[in-house]
Amino acid sequence: MAKRYALATLLGLLALFALGGNSVLAGPPPAYFVDESKLPFDALPGTSTRRFWGIHNGAGFQIEVPDNWNGDLVLYAHGFRGTGLELTVSMPRIRAYLVANGYAWAATSYSKNGYDVRQGVKDTHALGERFNGIVGNPQRAYLTGHSMGGHITGVAIEQYPQAYAGAMPMCGVMGDNELFDYFLDFNLVAQALAGVQAQFPFPADYQTAVVPGVKSALGPAYPAVLNAQGLKLRGVTQNISGGTRPGFSTSFFVWGNFLFTVGVTGGDIGVAPGNLQDNSGTVYQIDADPAISADEASLNAAVLRVSMDPQGRHPNGLANIPRISGRLPIPVLSIHTIGDLFVPLSMEQLYAQRVAAEGASDRLVSRVIRDHNHCGFAVQEEAAAFADLVKWVEGGAKPAGDDILTPANVADPKFGCQFSLPGHAGFAACTP
Repeated sequence: MAKRYALATLLGLLALFALGGNSVLAGPPPAYFVDESKLPFDALPGTSTRRFWGIHNGAGFQIEVPDNWNGDLVLYAHGFRGTGLELTVSMPRIRAYLVANGYAWAATSYSKNGYDVRQGVKDTHALGERFNGIVGNPQRAYLTGHSMGGHITGVAIEQYPQAYAGAMPMCGVMGDNELFDYFLDFNLVAQALAGVQAQFPFPADYQTAVVPGVKSALGPAYPAVLNAQGLKLRGVTQNISGGTRPGFSTSFFVWGNFLFTVGVTGGDIGVAPGNLQDNSGTVYQIDADPAISADEASLNAAVLRVSMDPQGRHPNGLANIPRISGRLPIPVLSIHTIGDLFVPLSMEQLYAQRVAAEGASDRLVSRVIRDHNHCGFAVQEEAAAFADLVKWVEGGAKPAGDDILTPANVADPKFGCQFSLPGHAGFAACTP
């Protein structure tokens, strides 16, 4: 049976898996490994498929080809695995839909963990080539992935513009380095509002020596009960994460504690030769009025400013945290939840802005789902989006999407209703 992503919770994204069975070393130190005993898998009940698994270039992989294969391949890129040593494969959540409709799929563990998009791009593309040798050349290849896998998807289609027919990043880090700036923003603004003298890099005991005092200065029961300073933090967080939108007070309650735990290490995110986080030119706003109020001027003067190292970011290629330019060679249908504050809606907005700047908006459809979780999509919502992507690729008619760049539309109480199924907790039902 497939191992499903626990996408409705953070623990599912960050969990490490225990060593068991036979294992194969996948490369030089750190000694990443693949437990081969976990690779075999069965067909879904009522289906007849050919299944393949193994190790390729230090990465585990799984491949499934239905007996009625339609000739198309879907490559799936998984999300962030943490920094553990075991490399594991995740099946696409829409596996049942793919198999039932004749699509082959393939997924890789990557040969490294951590936030290593470069390796994910290379290993996912290599698996597509490996599929050619095991099964045969597909007539079309699609690329999709969750979270960091969405970042991998966005980079891969630009690095290999002839390899894929269509792409569907989901809850993706489509603003690349900007995600880590967002984590920095939250923590430095919180400290400024709490009257705490910030330092960067954050001290090793940040979670125990600094964060408790910051939280107590933001409300008597942060994040459930906020004082005036806590409300200002919530306002800034709303603006830096995508703007005024439905259900944000609940989103902040869900994520307000977690945001103190991310992006607060050394600033190199484990892959860059220097700090890549930067807020040197950021203007923080508490409310939706673009004019700078006295409170906002005071806040901007108080926030510690951090500048990235010259070698921290590269504008092209696969170094460090690879940048997504927005030069789309193929149709892309991207989906995001509006209440996610781990990888916020602003990532999707940045992507749409970059695509527009490249004159490629005719190749991008953005859709939003009303949910507070990271990657909190119903499987049926993912399958419907993929089906519309395929129709677009095969028939040429661009499917409908959501306007995510007009603030008044994003702030509408029914924002996200068009493609959301009923049942997402924390949101009112979408009615005519």
